[in-house]
Amino acid sequence: MTFETAKKQETAVLVALITQKQPLEKAQEYLNELAFLAETSGVKTLHFFLQKLDRPDTKTFVGKGKLEEIVAYVQDKNADMVIFDDDLSPSQVRNLEAELKVKILDRSLLILNIFSARAQTTQARTQVELAQYEYILPRLTRMWSHLSKQKGGIGMRGPGEKELETDKRIVKDRIAFLRDKLDKIDKQSVTRRKDRERMVRVALVGYTNVGKSTLMRQLSKSEVFAENKLFATVDSTVRKVVLDNIPFLLTDTVGFIRKLPTKLIESFKSTLDEIREADILLHVVDISHPSHDEQIEIVNATLADIGASNKPTLLVFNKMDLYKPEMEEEEEPLYEDGAQLTKLKKTYISKSQDKTIFISAEKKENLNELRQILAEMVAEKHFTIFPNWLPQ
Repeated sequence: MTFETAKKQETAVLVALITQKQPLEKAQEYLNELAFLAETSGVKTLHFFLQKLDRPDTKTFVGKGKLEEIVAYVQDKNADMVIFDDDLSPSQVRNLEAELKVKILDRSLLILNIFSARAQTTQARTQVELAQYEYILPRLTRMWSHLSKQKGGIGMRGPGEKELETDKRIVKDRIAFLRDKLDKIDKQSVTRRKDRERMVRVALVGYTNVGKSTLMRQLSKSEVFAENKLFATVDSTVRKVVLDNIPFLLTDTVGFIRKLPTKLIESFKSTLDEIREADILLHVVDISHPSHDEQIEIVNATLADIGASNKPTLLVFNKMDLYKPEMEEEEEPLYEDGAQLTKLKKTYISKSQDKTIFISAEKKENLNELRQILAEMVAEKHFTIFPNWLPQ
């Protein structure tokens, strides 16, 4: 007879600072996003802790009094970990571990954990593993010893520092191996993309969880994984689409997010090449999110960082069925009020250099207009490449 026991869900306490650059409202919003990241990673959030400081404490990120509060809460609730909304230095991790005696994670490490769980292809798994090792290398002291033997060991404590140099050598060798492996995979990816050069390429970009995969499914009429969690898509998905008898390739790419780890961006170079080498970008925005303007800025900044900011772009405001302006509860959603929607369109069209459209991918609202605009953009690019092309 065998007995199965359900795995206990891990619990966490989340911590953030209120600063001049990050006022209370923003700090709370970022903590909500951090809680969503934790949920995506399978971790239940027990409590938020906020402290107003000019800058993070160099030793423990938060002040002495706030740390004592966190210690008391963690001990009382028997929390499994404490997650900080900003990156921690190696010394801060060590000091916090000594005080709290639980796992200490920061935002970057949490995101890396999610990418690790979501990666499906050999390329994505290799990219994530490389980013993990590069993140860990400067933080090895007191984190963990034999990395290759510690399944899911991100954030786990090891036996100590006596084998630190050996561990560093192991990590550096592994990093070198993974970089070499990625170089080979990248060359294969370049060859595949060259084979597709005779077709216009359109890439879906945007903040994570804005509905890119749902839109991909509607436009390509194929089954594409979509889920209401952050980073549901890590691997690029490419589908052939035909609009007005002109074929093109549509690519769904990994979502961006505030403070996306630099090492992760570097490791995902070949995946981001799908964006860099695209002819047209569909920048998808969740119009129902209260900070959609900031999310647009984050995506645009990331596109600039990877050299993909000067491409023909269609700004697609998704989830218009969920959008509500500041109104009384009894009022109707914005998209049902034609006058308000027209005003909103004019506002964004006037301040954006890109073509703009409002849709609901989930409800299939306004998708025909989107297809028409996209078909015109694809045709313009297509006939630039093939001026004498005739439909088959």
